[in-house]
Amino acid sequence: MDHRTLGRTGVQVSPLCLGAMMFGAWGEPDHDAGIRIIHRALDAGINFIDTADVYSRGESEEIVGKALSGERRENVVLATKFHGAMGDDPNQAGNSRRWIVREVEASLQRLQTDWIDLYQVHRWDHWTDHEETLAALSDLVSQGKVRYIGSSTYPAAQIVKAQWMARERGLQRFVCEQPPYSLLARGIESDVLPTCQELGMGVIPWSPLGGGWLSGRWRKESADLTSHRASRIPQRYDVSVPANRAKLDAADALGRLADESGLSLVHMAVAFVIRHPAVTAAIIGPRTMEQLESQLGAADVELDAALLDRIDEIVPPGSTVNPTDAGWTNPALEAAARRR
Repeated sequence: MDHRTLGRTGVQVSPLCLGAMMFGAWGEPDHDAGIRIIHRALDAGINFIDTADVYSRGESEEIVGKALSGERRENVVLATKFHGAMGDDPNQAGNSRRWIVREVEASLQRLQTDWIDLYQVHRWDHWTDHEETLAALSDLVSQGKVRYIGSSTYPAAQIVKAQWMARERGLQRFVCEQPPYSLLARGIESDVLPTCQELGMGVIPWSPLGGGWLSGRWRKESADLTSHRASRIPQRYDVSVPANRAKLDAADALGRLADESGLSLVHMAVAFVIRHPAVTAAIIGPRTMEQLESQLGAADVELDAALLDRIDEIVPPGSTVNPTDAGWTNPALEAAARRR
């Protein structure tokens, strides 16, 4: 598998990054099964793994730590994230210095490692100043606990603001951004991707299969249009929601296009994401070995201009079929009192 440079760091990573969100109670509860999937991905040439503290409340990090124990750790670029709630205490979450310096120790212990290659802020929050977060992360880099820092699902304006703050205060800067990006969620093409290119940041998109909508199962003729995630996030999966009906129409059309092109929809979807010039690696998040095997070959798939033009006809560039899939909501619009 070829490698790409992560932003301007000089670190070489595979174009497929193994996402570990589905290892643990959220997906595959059998630790040994998760470890086998991780080892298979490494044997296939993937050298980049992404997890987060909040995934199954630390269980995902524990599984990754077990899988990488011993010599395997040295050859893996290991990424994790913080921000989500890890307890009932309101201070067991967020982007404050208080939480960062505490939670990094917990992640290091669960991952069974002395350092984290890429430590990412899982979400931007408007109540914590960028300087507070970046200063705490810079200290972790100085201490050798973290090699690089990154952001996830930041709007373009906040990506720029964080870079400005890092330069203004002489702090470590985010070397990459981890946004949602797929054939069904192309909104970042209009701002986040060109912003990252301008700033020399790597991009490692999550959910290239649109949360399973591009797995090939979501077709109009399918007898089962349900997901185990529907109960948690019905706004993204309940097909009675108009935006999800539109998403089903688009997924079906993309599936037919893949069939006509002699490709699996999975390969077409992942290949689409990693071929964008701003993208470093796509995060694939298999729950089973079968799902992993179905995605591994995507790095070798080439999409020609004619096929890309037909994709644009189904989902126009810069558009997201269901706005909920953008991954964040603007806090300025959350309360009516803020805009009226």
